[in-house]
Amino acid sequence: MKHRFQPTHYYNTLGGHEPVDHIRDGDTLITTTVDARGYDAAGNQVAQRGNPQTGPFYVEGAAPGDTLAVQIERITPSREHGWNSTVAAAHVVDPGYVKELPEGILADWCVDVGRGVATLVEPVTKIGVFSVPIKPMLGCFGVAPKGGQALGTGTSAENGGNMDYRGFCVGATAYFPVFAEGALFYLGDGHAQQGDGEILGSSIEISMDVQVTLRVLKGKQINWPRGEDAEWIFACGNARPLDQALQHATTEMLRWLQEDYGLDARGAHILLGHTVRYDIGNVFDPAYTVVCKVPKSVLPR
Repeated sequence: MKHRFQPTHYYNTLGGHEPVDHIRDGDTLITTTVDARGYDAAGNQVAQRGNPQTGPFYVEGAAPGDTLAVQIERITPSREHGWNSTVAAAHVVDPGYVKELPEGILADWCVDVGRGVATLVEPVTKIGVFSVPIKPMLGCFGVAPKGGQALGTGTSAENGGNMDYRGFCVGATAYFPVFAEGALFYLGDGHAQQGDGEILGSSIEISMDVQVTLRVLKGKQINWPRGEDAEWIFACGNARPLDQALQHATTEMLRWLQEDYGLDARGAHILLGHTVRYDIGNVFDPAYTVVCKVPKSVLPR
């Protein structure tokens, strides 16, 4: 069943809020998001800045110890202009280079959904005419965190959050551990395009029309967000410093290979050691995101 929801208010934390609607297990949710500064499809600011979220949605049947599967079916920019910052974060360059960073301003992008291209409008630089193919994604989404917490949308944890991973795009399925009754699912922070790490602290930020299908995997317990697409399975570790995020992601993948693919411990370690790829999600916010990936082509059937 398709369930259409038009938000009237938004939240800047995951957790701590009453559900805005109830969704049945297996239903498809069609809704909208605003950009990271709270601007909607018409260009009006309708929410406070800082990755305002649509939701939370109570998913019938979801309970602590389950997993919420989020199949991403559509993410489409809902206007023609996006923005992002123009200077790399101070902590992604050498300390001695920080004093050479230029003054930060906002860039303006023209987003042509029909052509699948975003073109830089301002500022004018020596790049000249600069266009990039769009690949819409959700930068911040997830479920209510454990322990009844409310975590800000500028960070991430076991429940997901602001992971800014390019792999969470159309065709992917995300998996989140459930910590609260109904899971309490949130989504927002759409990007028309982003490089690894979101090193500018923002990408091409834009409002979105989104369609996802939500499924409850009863009794399936995971520890960190997972995902898959046609070619890869991947696990996300969210922490700081970066090596701790990598540890979480690697551990989650080793568990996954043994629990779901029938590998013994030694076999899982050998397979991972020779086939693993690591992607960088967010390296701007308080918690960094490292993604541990394995190609489906090497997995036991």
